[in-house]
Amino acid sequence: MNKKIKIKSKEKNYCIEIKYNFFRNKLIKLIKNKNKIIIIIDRNVEYLLNNIKFKNNIFIIKIKGSEKIKNFNNYEILTKKILSFGVDRNSIVIAIGGGTIGDLSGFIASTILRGVKFVLMPTTLLSQVDSSIGGKNGINTNLGKNLIGTFYQPDEVFIDPKILESLPKKELQSGYAEIVKHALINDIFFFNWLDKNYKRIFKFEQNALVYAIHKSIKIKAKFIETDSKEVLINNKSRALLNFGHTFGHALETLYEYKNKITHGEAISIGMIIASKLSNKLSSLKTNELIKITDHFCKVGLPIYDNKINNKKILSIIQKDKKNSDGKINLVLLKKIGKAYYSRNVNKKYIIKISN
Repeated sequence: MNKKIKIKSKEKNYCIEIKYNFFRNKLIKLIKNKNKIIIIIDRNVEYLLNNIKFKNNIFIIKIKGSEKIKNFNNYEILTKKILSFGVDRNSIVIAIGGGTIGDLSGFIASTILRGVKFVLMPTTLLSQVDSSIGGKNGINTNLGKNLIGTFYQPDEVFIDPKILESLPKKELQSGYAEIVKHALINDIFFFNWLDKNYKRIFKFEQNALVYAIHKSIKIKAKFIETDSKEVLINNKSRALLNFGHTFGHALETLYEYKNKITHGEAISIGMIIASKLSNKLSSLKTNELIKITDHFCKVGLPIYDNKINNKKILSIIQKDKKNSDGKINLVLLKKIGKAYYSRNVNKKYIIKISN
């Protein structure tokens, strides 16, 4: 089964290819390029390079993926190393790994020589359906997640769902959180399909898994094509993709990116909080809130964390990059399948819902 999605953003047009069991052949084809190629790969999946012959124009950097690697220190170390290879603007950076590898590699690719070619080969469900799509790159600071970064669209994205079969269930659940997010903000029919078919995805049934990945990317692509740099504030705004992320990123910051909570787990809790706020401040019905919560529980996604009522959470949220004029902006649901951008949410409701 082979699926292709063409992304047409204002900055760059590129293709996303989804195909089972084609990683090795695709990488071999990519490295035939005579320009200098830098492969940045997560040590967790370095086995993917086994028995592949690399010529002298290929430079391989291995780093263990986690949120903790996304910092200025690693950025400087890797940038200096890559520059020492004598790269030019025809050079290619290939990121192989999960979202953190893609975020850091993309930030490097976008800033070295003011931009070199960038290819993504995501190896986790989360990175396949979310972080590798749309050109957001960045690093973290102790003040918050992804506060420093760029919008830099990749040149190509290659997705092989076969690789996911080696992942622990926790990582699959983390990626699934982004899939269900896309359904909640844009497509009630997709949400209902997921509610009936999620077990097939976790059993790696090829048709179901490819359908879910393809459908999820198609939803995200619509927002990227109309608002690639997140400047709109209407129902086509890319900001709607941040549903649950304000609270989720705040949780990750509180955990200091120590892998005690996955990104998917954090945004799952964030989506439940945002859904509760939607029920309180908007038109999301109570039976819809129950349906969302029940689905998360069935899939094994968390709906609460003790740290969420930490007094620091509001302080972190107030520094969120989606805020404006000192006001807290959140993505809420009018109903399942329809999100909107709510400006100037009263912090008293946030405190009440979070507790």
